[in-house]
Amino acid sequence: MLRALPRALRLSRPWRSPGTRDCASNATTRTAEIQVRALTGPDQGITEILMNRPHARNALGNIFVSELLEALAQLREDQQVRVLIFRSGVKGVFCAGADLKEREQMSAVEVGIFVQRLRGLMSEIDTLGSLGWTSPISGIAAAFPAPTIAAMDGFALGGGLELALACDLRIAASTAIMGLIETTRGLLPGAGGTQRLPRCLGVALAKELIFTGRRLDGVQAHELGLVNHAVAQNKEGNAAYHRALALAQEILPQAPIAVRLGKVAIDRGMEVDIASGMAIEHMCYAQNIPTQDRLEGMAAFREKRPPKFVGK
Repeated sequence: MLRALPRALRLSRPWRSPGTRDCASNATTRTAEIQVRALTGPDQGITEILMNRPHARNALGNIFVSELLEALAQLREDQQVRVLIFRSGVKGVFCAGADLKEREQMSAVEVGIFVQRLRGLMSEIDTLGSLGWTSPISGIAAAFPAPTIAAMDGFALGGGLELALACDLRIAASTAIMGLIETTRGLLPGAGGTQRLPRCLGVALAKELIFTGRRLDGVQAHELGLVNHAVAQNKEGNAAYHRALALAQEILPQAPIAVRLGKVAIDRGMEVDIASGMAIEHMCYAQNIPTQDRLEGMAAFREKRPPKFVGK
């Protein structure tokens, strides 16, 4: 049974801005658009990123993107983060995509620079890019090392869906609306959507959705395989978050290094031929052999008890 949100709030640390230490003077003049919370108690190891830009429906503006990049940079170095959940503090919206009002004020050169920043942001989450965490295995890198989950409780359009596609797992409320709608605005996906959607759905279906700018609800997205789970929305408007939290709780007890290396093996293996993918898997497996957690897993199996993994 899913635990109620009030309990989760009692067990967690307060929301904080990723730039609290560096931008204390700004904290008094505006609310941070990106806030981070590390859960405690039995959920220790789960961290949440709250997107909270209500006046712009969490649109991807300059400040929003800067704060999200800063949060990811800090969390990547935190070995205590075992699962990262992206969620919204704005009811009915996950992320409405690019901030077109802000973009209208940019020159063509400024637009190009900003879109490049968006690609960099998505690559900080996903493996499609050179940025990010490098595993102990020489030459193999992943962006964010821990599993990431997008909790889509509302609209995820354009860049908002691209953000969700950059995550490892996606949960959607049945009422959530999503789509790469850029062609309806005279644009095309510019933050990796043309690469990530085909990997998720296949080339022909990805082309259909991008060419038409079609919008899908959560149920339709689940039927196509775009999201892992679709759940009926609740009165509070956070059903996808609750399902994402339950999924994170399933991941939490597993060996952290094995999970991270499994992520590397899958993501990097998908980019190459099967023989090269098998070689990557072999290197990941070899890297996991000397860990304390593997020895603990074997001991727990032998002694018929639950393992106690420590991430070493």
